[in-house]
Amino acid sequence: MEEGNQAMKLYSHPMSSCSRRVRLALNLKGIKYDCINITSTNHPELLKVNPMGYVPALVDGTIVISDSYAILLYLEEKYPLHSLLPQDLTRRAINYQVASIISSSIQPLQNMTLVNYIGEIVGPEEKLPWAQLHIRKGFAALEKLLMKYAGKYATGDEIYLADLYLAPQLDNAINRYKLDMSQDEFPLLIKLNETYSKLPFFQQKPKNQNHPD
Repeated sequence: MEEGNQAMKLYSHPMSSCSRRVRLALNLKGIKYDCINITSTNHPELLKVNPMGYVPALVDGTIVISDSYAILLYLEEKYPLHSLLPQDLTRRAINYQVASIISSSIQPLQNMTLVNYIGEIVGPEEKLPWAQLHIRKGFAALEKLLMKYAGKYATGDEIYLADLYLAPQLDNAINRYKLDMSQDEFPLLIKLNETYSKLPFFQQKPKNQNHPD
């Protein structure tokens, strides 16, 4: 499948929702890859492929891509099997919107770097409220957006791009940031989270982990 039968390298972190999106896509498409577990943004090996020091970063032969959205679009174009996007243009647009809301309006504002900074300049007791505020606002938008399109999964009965973004974000919100999600407020997101939590596919851990010195 890969050029020269050489596996891709994914620089990842187990707690990174951005990395988890990419791991889910690679697994969904059945792409062979080596997962290199990075625990420091200053790690020299990571800085060689992404000077920003962020994960995920994908190395495919001579091609290096950072940013989860760019990686996912690259994988979709190179490996169209098990498409991340539905054929229906309306549902395809909804997938793009879900990915955008999570990647631009939720995830950056609950990123641990920013949350810890809020704790430093305002006070540690403000960290959780800050994250919860922005997650809740984004989830309210997603609940309304998906109401007409959800099936077994976010935009139908197949796993698509929206699910790859939504599953890690729900996990972060509930387990890391202790967001109280009531049935009255988020009935659809609760249902989707229950579906994700029961499927081994969404629980997969990084495979072929290497731990650089």
